[in-house]
Amino acid sequence: MAEGLRDCATVVPPDAPELPGHRHVYSGKVRDLYVPGGRDDALLVVASDRISAYDHVLPTLIPDKGRVLTQLSLWWFQRLADLVPHHVLSTDVPAAVSGRAVLCERLMMYPVECVARGYLAGSGLVEYRAGQAVCGVPLPPGLVEGSRLPEPVFTPATKGAVGDHDENVTYGQVVAVVGEDVAAALRRLTLAVYGWAEALARDRGIVVADTKLEFGARADGTVVLADEVLTPDSSRFWPLDRWVPGRSQPSYDKQFVRDWLTSPASGWDRTSGEPPPPLPPDVVERTRARYLEAYERLTGDPLP
Repeated sequence: MAEGLRDCATVVPPDAPELPGHRHVYSGKVRDLYVPGGRDDALLVVASDRISAYDHVLPTLIPDKGRVLTQLSLWWFQRLADLVPHHVLSTDVPAAVSGRAVLCERLMMYPVECVARGYLAGSGLVEYRAGQAVCGVPLPPGLVEGSRLPEPVFTPATKGAVGDHDENVTYGQVVAVVGEDVAAALRRLTLAVYGWAEALARDRGIVVADTKLEFGARADGTVVLADEVLTPDSSRFWPLDRWVPGRSQPSYDKQFVRDWLTSPASGWDRTSGEPPPPLPPDVVERTRARYLEAYERLTGDPLP
């Protein structure tokens, strides 16, 4: 993570821990960043139990979510190291955030959400229905919700601030922001990471429908994989044995929360401008169970 921090919150979230010897510098929808005392080359990245949906940070925490995000990212970073360097320096962190924090390099972050899609869902499905293309990439006719694409596609987005919506953009728009060489590297690395991870996850019974990656640069220009990687927050995970194109797919990610919020049970009108209501205990527990199951199915181990 990052110099030129984006997504900055103006108020420190009430659940952000106080860490002696560390200066809080940033809070996003899920993560809190701190500068360790005496260091200007590193950031402590703490994954909270907060959950966001529809551009709102919900008032209810999901127990163990921060640990799942951190431990699963570490698992993937280790396995992807031959494809792309990552930003993790150490997991030796203060005891108060043990298991859900990592010490990372400070990087110049690229202002692009690097999205790879292998299946049609979410905003990609909306764009396809409107014009048979996603982010300017044409797709064949006859695809339906949940269809596997002929090959994965790079569909970047801008990074929205807290409370703002990420906006899909074309590859040409990415070139205009970061230049041709960097844009080509981001596209190549995004598709390489997705292709490798999708095959591994499929062998373990999980469809990675799409994923969002973030990259930064070292002082020498090296492109580095940062933030989180291939977690239920940044990816759509579907159970392979229940994948049926043509309908909404059951998932291991926060789609369950989205579905509850837009159901009559929540009583929330998404267009009202009002914040979402608290999640009921059964939704919290079932969401927590999905995050834990995704971790265990992918890694083969219980959450440490």
